[in-house]
Amino acid sequence: MAESFSQDTMAYLEALAANNNRDWFNENKQRYEQYVREPALSFIEAVGERLTEFSPHFRADARKMGGSLMRVYRDSRFSKDKTPYKTNIGIQFRHEAGKDVHAPGYYLHISPSECFIGAGIWHPPADALLKIRQFIADEPDLWLAARDDEAFSRWFYLDGDSLKTAPRGFDKTHPLIEDIRRKDFIGISDIAPVLIEQADLADIACDYFTAAAPLMQFLCRALRLPY
Repeated sequence: MAESFSQDTMAYLEALAANNNRDWFNENKQRYEQYVREPALSFIEAVGERLTEFSPHFRADARKMGGSLMRVYRDSRFSKDKTPYKTNIGIQFRHEAGKDVHAPGYYLHISPSECFIGAGIWHPPADALLKIRQFIADEPDLWLAARDDEAFSRWFYLDGDSLKTAPRGFDKTHPLIEDIRRKDFIGISDIAPVLIEQADLADIACDYFTAAAPLMQFLCRALRLPY
């Protein structure tokens, strides 16, 4: 199976967005399997073969359900939007110590409106967030070396939510208070949609993941995890 996606993948996602209901999804289940799940699982396997070379503690799990390919079903219980399906593809390679999407990891996002590669930790739980903030406050030079690394900053920009004020227990005059206020520590790199159709997509993604090493190493060190 191909390790990359195709124009048919985008066409399917656009059609799903226009027909986001269970009847249409079930009638077009084979399209989902052919244009989303099959290439995604092949991509995950290909990345897994490469991860051991630069991030041996991160996992590529090519299971159909519960692995690196994020589920297509939306959790709409607490949302005004009750459409049942996600109209994007999300693939995460998280740390072996992580149990969900809130662990440190690498990420590929595919949708008709945007494609991007991410690295870092999104919405970490309170104890992990405190450790990261404290590590920045205590080791500012290490954080600056990671954040401003030439390769990382050339490939990625930092994104995510932040508090409006200094978190409790932190000096609001700290020179890195803007970073300490972050609630997410994620690097994002927008990519051209044509890249997802490349036969060497796994190699391309891993080049991005390698460039994210300074951020990932810092986060793992802050959380006392092996990188």
